[in-house]
Amino acid sequence: MEQWTLIQENNKHGLTVWTTSVFIVGNIAGGGVLALPKAVEDTGWIGFILIIVFGIFSTYTATLIGDSWVIIQERYPEYRSHVPDPYPVIGEKAYGRRGRNIVNVVMNVYNYGSAVVYMVLAAGNIETLLAKVTKDISLCYWLIILAGVLAPLICLGTPKDFWPIGVGATFTTGIACILIIIQSLNDKDQHMPVSHSTTDPLKFSTSFGTMVFAVSGHSVLPTIINDMKKKEDFKKAAFLGYAIVLMMYMPTAVVGYMVYGKNLNENIIKSVSAGPCAYTVEVLVTLHLLLGFIILMNPVCQQFEAKLSVPTAFTWKRCVIRPLIVISVLFIAESIPHFGSILSLVGGLTTTLLSYVFPCLFYTKLCKNDHETGRNTKKSKTDIQKSSESHSLLESVDNTDSWQRREHSSTPIEDAASVGRREHSITPVDVRRALLHYTRNSPEM
Repeated sequence: MEQWTLIQENNKHGLTVWTTSVFIVGNIAGGGVLALPKAVEDTGWIGFILIIVFGIFSTYTATLIGDSWVIIQERYPEYRSHVPDPYPVIGEKAYGRRGRNIVNVVMNVYNYGSAVVYMVLAAGNIETLLAKVTKDISLCYWLIILAGVLAPLICLGTPKDFWPIGVGATFTTGIACILIIIQSLNDKDQHMPVSHSTTDPLKFSTSFGTMVFAVSGHSVLPTIINDMKKKEDFKKAAFLGYAIVLMMYMPTAVVGYMVYGKNLNENIIKSVSAGPCAYTVEVLVTLHLLLGFIILMNPVCQQFEAKLSVPTAFTWKRCVIRPLIVISVLFIAESIPHFGSILSLVGGLTTTLLSYVFPCLFYTKLCKNDHETGRNTKKSKTDIQKSSESHSLLESVDNTDSWQRREHSSTPIEDAASVGRREHSITPVDVRRALLHYTRNSPEM
């Protein structure tokens, strides 16, 4: 009971449903806003339906991850406090050590590789934005400057410690969407009449992948869930978060499709007319990339720290290890040309596994394990607390029973009346038996 109280005390500073949904939006939305209009143009009107379908399916698989983590916390009390690697733990409890290792590799490849791309894209945007002012600063130097900016920010602990970054990532994308829609509507007269390109299998398959990637991002979700006050409320956060994402995606895609048609670029910013609005959108997108870098790298940093036995509290060790991880990202960004093309080959597989395959497999396996062992996967926190109280009460009854036995053993002679009363009264032993019967027939912990 005392342990559960301590866990509740720690969760008081966790993420709420609102802040969790904001993190979901900040993690997912961004690149999809820029790429989906072209994807819809290449698929036709059916593209709008596909975006909604993929959004619904991604919401469902996100809730499966949340349910899987709740099952694990109910079954294994040691995971009710801070866990640096929740997704690998889910894989391990579902499929053993092999499941953990596979998730580790896939998740780190995706998060680490995406962080490299984010840094390169942000540096490229800054180089373009400041080309007239800083002609002598090339992309390589901007990468170094950005690494210096990101190194101290990445030292923030877990999502609950840097929730303003999630809010910032969400609002930069939201404002960018509004500005893109406004500028696109202003450009409407310049692109009349609008014509659309024909759809072919190659365009459709490419756009299909773009739509899938635009609503994925599940690799970070377990880390966010682990920081929630009430983890059983993650479903609400997932529904709210993905609803906001679709509210950003759909209007931008519709306006881009209706205004620019076949003149759409893969990045809609390059399709809108140059001016203050387009410039501001590019600044906002760059800020989103930098904030998204911090969110993406957090699970990687926590895993490294766990391997090196770094305390979860803020220490000098974190200030050394995390900047070193940023330097390693910088090294790859500087040394491997066309890394984005390499990641696109590997990223398709890793995204599909993390966002769609793993959640379904792990949840099904965990529920199957519960069924085989007679566990109930729908236990609530109240059930756990009630079980803890029952065990505490059992201990109290045991102590009372022992005390009464000692008291009775010290009395050499008992009168017949007292014996008769005791035979017809409820003794601590009777209470203990009743409680044991209750706990044995209640859902197993």
